[in-house]
Order: sequence, then structure tokens, then C-alpha cells
Amino acid sequence: MASRGQVLKLFKLLHRTRQEVFKNDTRALEAARQKINEEFRNNQDETSEEKINELLKIASDVEVILRTSVIQAVHTDSDKILLIPRKDLLQDNTPYFDKPTKKHQS
Repeated sequence: MASRGQVLKLFKLLHRTRQEVFKNDTRALEAARQKINEEFRNNQDETSEEKINELLKIASDVEVILRTSVIQAVHTDSDKILLIPRKDLLQDNTPYFDKPTKKHQS
């Protein structure tokens, strides 16, 4: 059963993620704030357990997508964009080899 506490926890998590992902972008911060609040407000009177769980799953998926897929970018010139990835998005790069390394035969 989805409790009011679970809904509130997810609501707060979405807002924390929004603040991290769109840091220093007031327009995106405000648009995301309005959208989160609007979606939760539109469904606040939902009583169907199945529907509430479905909405919680969607909200959780949205939070993961925001946290793992959104990168900020700034126009630096008319034809250049500077990407500003967050530290948690950066991963160690594994080198690619066209030819597999030879295995030692004994």
C-alpha cells in the first residue's frame, strides 16, 4: 500500500534532484518546480491503490532519468556549446581495442 509518507518522500526527492540537475539555471529550475507541483496536485485526490502505485513508479522513473541523463549546456558562441556534466555522471573510460589482445599460450 502506498502511504502518504512514500508520496511525500518521492515529492521531496524529485525537488532535490531538480535542484541538483538544473543548478544555476533559474528558468529550468522554475519550469521543473511548476511541473512537479502540477503533476502531484492533479493527482492528490487519487484513491485507487493501483493508480497511485503506477503514478509513484512513473515519478520514480522520472527522477532516475533526470539524475542519470540530463546534462547542462551553455552557448559559448554562435556555433559552440559548453557541456557541464555533474560529477556523478562522469564514468571511467574503458579503452576500446580494434584487435583483441593475444592470449599467452602455454
